[in-house]
Amino acid sequence: MHSAVAATEPPPRDTLAMAVRYLLQLLAEQAQGNTVEVRVPPFGATQCIAGPRHTRGTPPNVIETDAATWLALATGGLTWAEAVASGAVHASGQRADLSAHLPVLRIHS
Repeated sequence: MHSAVAATEPPPRDTLAMAVRYLLQLLAEQAQGNTVEVRVPPFGATQCIAGPRHTRGTPPNVIETDAATWLALATGGLTWAEAVASGAVHASGQRADLSAHLPVLRIHS
């Protein structure tokens, strides 16, 4: 199969889920804390960024995006500003900003 065609095919669901969860784990390790919840449904969520701890109910600082956007953000293929401006990321709360913590694993030049 031609590499350009292969590059446009989505990865298998289990591979996508593993990549999303791994990059969420890296974010949690690099930006330790419980102030912001990052959600990438249906694959995973994590809490990160130091500050007031959230323990019950909906957190006041929530970031939600799809898997493809999360992978691009986490690996340097997309900036935080670009993702927010395009509407690919929904962020609510004063501390719902990952710009200082991205990428978590740089694979793009």
